[in-house]
Amino acid sequence: METIRPCGCKGIRSCLICETKYEISKPNLKNELQKSKSYIYCPYCDKLLSGWDVDEYKKHPYHDGKLINYPGVYIKLDFLKEDEAEELMKALDDLPWQSSQSGRRKQNFGPKCNFKKRKLQLGSFNGFPKTTQFVQKKFEEISLLHGFKTVEQCTLEYNPERGASIDPHVDDCWIWGERIITVNVLGDSVLTMTPYHGPITRYNLDYVSSYDSILEKDIYDDTHSLGIDNNIVVRLPMPARSLMVLYGSARYKWEHAVLRQDVTSRRVCLAYRELTPPYLKNGQHQKETSEILRQASFFW
Repeated sequence: METIRPCGCKGIRSCLICETKYEISKPNLKNELQKSKSYIYCPYCDKLLSGWDVDEYKKHPYHDGKLINYPGVYIKLDFLKEDEAEELMKALDDLPWQSSQSGRRKQNFGPKCNFKKRKLQLGSFNGFPKTTQFVQKKFEEISLLHGFKTVEQCTLEYNPERGASIDPHVDDCWIWGERIITVNVLGDSVLTMTPYHGPITRYNLDYVSSYDSILEKDIYDDTHSLGIDNNIVVRLPMPARSLMVLYGSARYKWEHAVLRQDVTSRRVCLAYRELTPPYLKNGQHQKETSEILRQASFFW
């Protein structure tokens, strides 16, 4: 059984505290990634420009060089109003925090999942905090999110003093659906994308081919081509109060990470997940999730 350190880290995942205490040496991922060609995503023109410093997107529309398509990303700047973000932060800090890995803290509301065995349980899940309900309501303003039924809401806190980060990964594909939502409440940061070249069995990626997409056909069809070299890094801006959605190729063909060096102040975000089509209404496994979906309609 894997040992969990007092700071919440385990295995190869570490924070500055346990790296110092236990003399853990962690590779500098930023240095490695900067050896590759890098691009920055501009949320205004929905294209990539060459570079590493994500603030370059703020020069829009005065970008240098050729812009490149990067399908599967949607960023809504100022998704939250300033007063909404302020009240939301107060509400989140009134809820209990738990230590998580790599220097983070979390608040998790959703079912219990065993990704290796593909087993799902209701556990203690009884809905979401009412103080966060308005965020899910605002999803209705985004056409890409029509029909999105939140089944997990996870608050994540990144603290630079702990060296908080998250390693490159693809969100599990057996149970978490086609749209991955992040609402950045506090603090600016960056999501760093790298092409995934590993086995299809990792992250349960092999499960994706077993069901049809529920996205509108024109949206889904737009995510299959990318005219750039595979040995690249893509940097997605995550300003405070913004919303980000990953879907299509960005969801399934790229790993995403938050580098330690990109957390320069306290960052708090809300991550939202939906179920895969087989576990939704009219899906072959809908009976297994009927109670979970019922609980997901409650706010306490």
